[in-house]
Amino acid sequence: MKVIVIGCVQFSCQVLKQLVSIQSSAIEIIGVITRRQSKINSDFCSLEPLANANSIPCFIAEGNNQLSMASWLQDMKPDVIYCFGWSYLLKQEILSIPKLGVIGYHPAALPQNRGRHPIIWALSLGLEQTASTFFVMDEGADSGEIISQRFVAIEKTDDAGTLYQKLTETALVQIAEFTKNFAAGTIVKCPQNDSYANYWRKRSFKDGKIDWRMSAEGIYNLVRALTRPYPGAHCMFNDREVKIWKVKIVEDSAFISSIKNLEPGKVLKFGNSANVVKCGDGAVQLIEHEFNDLLKEGSYL
Repeated sequence: MKVIVIGCVQFSCQVLKQLVSIQSSAIEIIGVITRRQSKINSDFCSLEPLANANSIPCFIAEGNNQLSMASWLQDMKPDVIYCFGWSYLLKQEILSIPKLGVIGYHPAALPQNRGRHPIIWALSLGLEQTASTFFVMDEGADSGEIISQRFVAIEKTDDAGTLYQKLTETALVQIAEFTKNFAAGTIVKCPQNDSYANYWRKRSFKDGKIDWRMSAEGIYNLVRALTRPYPGAHCMFNDREVKIWKVKIVEDSAFISSIKNLEPGKVLKFGNSANVVKCGDGAVQLIEHEFNDLLKEGSYL
């Protein structure tokens, strides 16, 4: 079985490494499509160095020129294409090339939660579970037949980095399994029930701004959703955007009771330092942030 990998993010690199490790007489990686740079992927990773190191032919994509991609793919004659971490929906000219289909990945419990930024939305909404899902791509968004799905618990202590890692570890096990099933001709495809589907929208810069009138839990979820490898949640202080990477919900009931009449956004002293901010229904402690100066008790964010 001849496989081509399309991608340009850290997950794509992990997948290519996994596929290289399981190559056999029945599974051959015959090419990759990637980019040399990207302004829109915060976890960008070109597949070119890994492809070169393993003598795998590499096509460097420019923009969304799918005609040139399709021409190259037709010459390569893959049996299956794995497309992970690509910013554009593939057109039918590409989807129709491999006889086994183009396989996509979505870290959500399809058919629910199709669309953009699934890890960020899952954490910011406070979900307790997500999933690692592979499917046969069609011209829709995350709507094709599912070939592998495993559920992944989201702990209260998880953030974007830890959840990304948990999903990646789960996905790599799945990839090894269904690649061998493809090669053996035993893959099972399950159509999605569209009546259960919803679509998460594209997030904007404004979605990452902390509104201190939010609940303490809401702010905690927003910050952990946008922490590394993502751009970070932010607030404004002295007319400057400040990144906040980690917060902790203050659970001292006596302290929370003593501040219930204070305004959201007020900086408070808790312990030996002024690193607590009043929220809509409690307070959060700033653990990791990019304030240039020490915050002063009584100031406002």
